[in-house]
Amino acid sequence: MKTDFNEKQIQILGVAEKLFAEKGFDGTSIRDIAKEAKINIAMVSYYFGSKEQLLEAIILNRVTDIKLQLDILTLEDLDPLQKIQKLIELYIDKINSNRCIYKIMHFEFSSSQRVINLQAFTDLKKGNLKSIESIIQDGQEKGIFRKDIVIPLLTTTILGTYFHFHLNRPFYENLLDLKTEEEYNTYIKTTLTMHIQQTIKALLTYES
Repeated sequence: MKTDFNEKQIQILGVAEKLFAEKGFDGTSIRDIAKEAKINIAMVSYYFGSKEQLLEAIILNRVTDIKLQLDILTLEDLDPLQKIQKLIELYIDKINSNRCIYKIMHFEFSSSQRVINLQAFTDLKKGNLKSIESIIQDGQEKGIFRKDIVIPLLTTTILGTYFHFHLNRPFYENLLDLKTEEEYNTYIKTTLTMHIQQTIKALLTYES
């Protein structure tokens, strides 16, 4: 599936993402999307085909953006640890800014009834992993990182920590006295991100 979309397609993707997150995939119709986007139903079908293909396009659009930024990061003039710390900031910022699509992915991908071609999505995720592997291997060659790192589990640790925090939002808002959306997002961008960075650094580096 293509990942370069024109302005009208991007508008449709934004509307569909919002409605899928609010009403669920099954609870949203192509008619709902067309009405919200103020376009003809036929235009949605023309651009994306089925509703399943529209969901695939939303996911690929988001994941491709992360892949491009990871590719740029690997080329930056930073040491391996700085790149990993910046990678964590990138992941947390992107996920927290695009909660809608990750909410969709969490619920829809767990459905055994959902028929979605995930090969392109899987290929992009593997590409992201390759970018991380190149940073880790560079750090290992320079003696900065441990040799026994299970690289595929690093993203699990990063994302798992974020999602545990977010899925238990009411608990942490009460515990940490986060009264507004701004305070919640600021905490994620600062304290939670720093905690994840410290955790990953501890996993990667030798004990002093």
